[in-house]
Amino acid sequence: MQSFTHVGMPGRVIHGAGSVAALAAEVEALGAQRVMFCCTKSRVSAVEKLATTLSNRFAGICDAAKIFVPLSAVEPGREMAAALNADCLVSYGGGTAIGLAKAIALKGGMPIISIVTTYSGSETTALQGIIGHDGVRTNYRDMCMLPQVLIYDPQLMLDVPLDVSIASGFNSIAHAVSSYLGMDANPVANMFSENGIRAMSSAMVRLAKNPRDVDARGDALHGAWLCGMTLMSSGTTIHHKMVHVLGGGFELPHGPTHAIMLPHSTAYNRDAAPDAMRGIARAFGDENADAPSALFDLLGKSGAAEGLKQLGLAESALDEAADRIMIDRYFNLRDYDRTAIRAALQAAWEGRPPVSAV
Repeated sequence: MQSFTHVGMPGRVIHGAGSVAALAAEVEALGAQRVMFCCTKSRVSAVEKLATTLSNRFAGICDAAKIFVPLSAVEPGREMAAALNADCLVSYGGGTAIGLAKAIALKGGMPIISIVTTYSGSETTALQGIIGHDGVRTNYRDMCMLPQVLIYDPQLMLDVPLDVSIASGFNSIAHAVSSYLGMDANPVANMFSENGIRAMSSAMVRLAKNPRDVDARGDALHGAWLCGMTLMSSGTTIHHKMVHVLGGGFELPHGPTHAIMLPHSTAYNRDAAPDAMRGIARAFGDENADAPSALFDLLGKSGAAEGLKQLGLAESALDEAADRIMIDRYFNLRDYDRTAIRAALQAAWEGRPPVSAV
């Protein structure tokens, strides 16, 4: 018998075409009177239309959301929430929007409703990193940041660019893979992870053929929720450390960096976690297959970028990236080995299949 502890996340999940229409009822159920939306500037038009459904409960829109959630964006958001006397936040968008809402709620304590338009899975956790004015990322874990209501409406996803959809899909799968390899990995989280990877990877291949496939969009949102549900229970690993260094330190886009690094970070742990590798491979249809290779093959099948050089990273930056990854290490089953990390970065930069363990 395996002993384990699994942390289940509370919350209400509303999934299906047209489900965004439930927003007003959900706001009323929370007893909120002053609702502030959080989004990026590109989402303001859509939010303005949605805000009309709230009538006099609508307080305003904070469009300051920025990637990696810098404090320079969070502070104006907190000030606006206070000025509006907001008692509920509605994030509209992906990880950038939900990140701003979480950061505001961390200080304000108001509930969050998340209307999800990407597959990042950030909405399923009470975790958030904030980049300080000094460029240093501080990670927070507080249940006040966990949204009370999640709304997944695939119709809102139909016009999301395919490259954004695929990149955030890999972000979602990264949560599930990390769950298999995390400090508190457990059978319940593994069940979510396997089914999440299966649903998401299948949906991504179908979306690559038809980005307006509503069923595929819905399956991807379902997969994102399953994958995201694992992260709070099991924790992050060296994969997230690599992505946070490359994104925060070298300004690479978050989703595509997740996609490119995932096969290589998984290969780094290949020999340290054979059971996890079988579970990941099983999600792709064959538990005897090589899990890192299956993840790399998904890049090609979904049309994602395969190399960090395609994202604009100079090869000369790889040594510094390896050095930064060695600092303030996240949990990982395999010890941090700079030589192996540098080799993984090189393969990822070139867009080669993941290397064998070094």
